[in-house]
Amino acid sequence: MLTVHHLENSRSQRVLWLLEELGLPYEVRHHARDPQTMLAPPALLQIHPLGKSPVLTDDAAGLTVAETGAIVEYLLDACPGSPLRPAPGTPDFLRYRYWLHFAEGSAMPPLLLKLVFDKVASAPMPFFVRPVARGIAAKVLDSFVNPNLVRQLAFMEAELASRPWFTGEHFTAADVMMSFPLEASAQRAGLTAASHPALHQWLQTIHARPAWQRALARGGPYAFA
Repeated sequence: MLTVHHLENSRSQRVLWLLEELGLPYEVRHHARDPQTMLAPPALLQIHPLGKSPVLTDDAAGLTVAETGAIVEYLLDACPGSPLRPAPGTPDFLRYRYWLHFAEGSAMPPLLLKLVFDKVASAPMPFFVRPVARGIAAKVLDSFVNPNLVRQLAFMEAELASRPWFTGEHFTAADVMMSFPLEASAQRAGLTAASHPALHQWLQTIHARPAWQRALARGGPYAFA
C-alpha cells in the first residue's frame, strides 16, 4: 500500500492530486502544523530524517520516497505509458521536464523569500530594532525578491497565453508540480485575473478537475484552494 504523509497547507497536496489522476489506491496519514511556529510536527522525523512533507512510503517495495518531484517520478515510473508523462525524445517531453524542475528550482525560492521577509517586516520586535529590520526586509523585497516574482509571473503568463498546459496541448504531471507555486503566487505575489488572465484561468481549470476535488476531500483543509 502507498501511504502519503500529508502536511496541511503544503506541497504534499500535489501528491494526493497526482495519485487521484493516476487512479492509484493510497492511504493518507495526516500531520498538523505546530500552531505557534507553523512548522511540521516532530512525528514526521520518524518517517524521514528531515521531518518534512511530502513523504511517500511504499510498503510493497519497502521504500520511503521524499521530495515532491522525486515522488512524482516514482509514481509515474509505476504507471508506464501514462499520458501524464510525454514520450521521451518528443518536444512535449522536453517542456515537461523543464517545467517539472522549474516548479521547485526557480518558482518556489522567491516565494519562500517573500514569505520570510514579509514575516520579518511584520514580526513583533523591540522598538529600537524595528526600523532596521523592516528597512532591511523592504530593501531585499524591493531590490531582489519582488522583481524576480514579477519577471517569473510574466514569463509563465506568456507561456500559457499560447497553449492550455505547461507541456503543450495536454495536461501532464508538470502541471501538477506547477500548481503549488502558482497557488502560492495567487495568495502572496499578486497573481489575479486582471494581472495574469492566462495563469488565473489555468488555476480555475485545475481546481475544477474531478481528481483535484477528490484530492482536496482526502487531504482536508488547504488554504491555497
